Amino acid sequence: MLTLWFIIVALMLATYVILDGFDLGAGILHFCVARTDNERRAVLHSIGPVWDGNEVWLLAAGGTLYFAFPLLYASSFSGFYLPLIMVVWMLMGRAMGIEFRHHIRNEVWTQLFDFLFMISSALLAIFYGAALGNVIRGVPLDQNGLFFEPLWTNFRVGAQNGILDWYTVLAGLVAFFALALHGANWLAMKTDGEVRRRARHTAGFAWYAVVLLTILSLVATIWVRPGVLDNYRVYPVGYLIPVVVFASLLLMRWFHARERDCSAFLSGAVYLAFMLVGAAFALYPVLLPSSTNPANSLTIYNVGSSAYGMKVGLVWWILGILIAVGYFVFLFRFFRGRVHVEEGQEGY
Repeated sequence: MLTLWFIIVALMLATYVILDGFDLGAGILHFCVARTDNERRAVLHSIGPVWDGNEVWLLAAGGTLYFAFPLLYASSFSGFYLPLIMVVWMLMGRAMGIEFRHHIRNEVWTQLFDFLFMISSALLAIFYGAALGNVIRGVPLDQNGLFFEPLWTNFRVGAQNGILDWYTVLAGLVAFFALALHGANWLAMKTDGEVRRRARHTAGFAWYAVVLLTILSLVATIWVRPGVLDNYRVYPVGYLIPVVVFASLLLMRWFHARERDCSAFLSGAVYLAFMLVGAAFALYPVLLPSSTNPANSLTIYNVGSSAYGMKVGLVWWILGILIAVGYFVFLFRFFRGRVHVEEGQEGY
């Protein structure tokens, strides 16, 4: 049951990254692919029906984590208090940028809200990547499962780590370019005209950056934390994960060259999912490793809820997830196709 809930939490987080990832990517590229007000409204219309629903998966993942592994939730939210507050600010900034731009008919305010949408999306992507980098690298947990990290120290990986160091910044760059590529594929699939052309052009360049950073992050992870290979040695089937990661990148490029935008987007979703699956597989059964004393690491065995609670919770989780999946299938089918924004059209 503990392993099952470990998989469920990883699944919820992967779903959030895939769904809200293209929203973030669209925000990162907002000024890059859209030059006029009409083009920027087209970008916003492409995510308008789904962006706020996608963010619900973050709340669902947090709620699932709190239910299954409450001590991990408590430790993480106390140790990462400052960056989590900054994430909340950026989530608010994205919402303000999307929702407020069409309420004030003034070019200065419109530009301000567009910039707020872009910068909040970019910083969120970097912070999410840095957060995953912290989890893989480890944090200075004490015997009570508590820790504190400053925002940065000397940017080295060692005994006095900060939330930001060279490794977590690298992880942030991987997330930034991966989500930018994901957003570019989404915009190529959902828009037309100049926005689609620029999105495809951007996706072509971003692909090379993602491939390079993926390789660098893999080498850096093995150097920083050699133990991530232990599960791969014990369960060789795990080596299929990096094979799928690089196969999805090659397929993405192949589909992109043939202008099969939907297939390229789905290949990007597979890439994101298996990057996260690879991290989860490498860490299992550890949820949050200690960088100072491995004995203090938080695992599924020392922070999990009771077996009875997990069994009862599984029933309600299945019911809830079926409703959520049904709603999202309906939503994406209802709003399928490319968006078309005319001059003077209301909204965004």
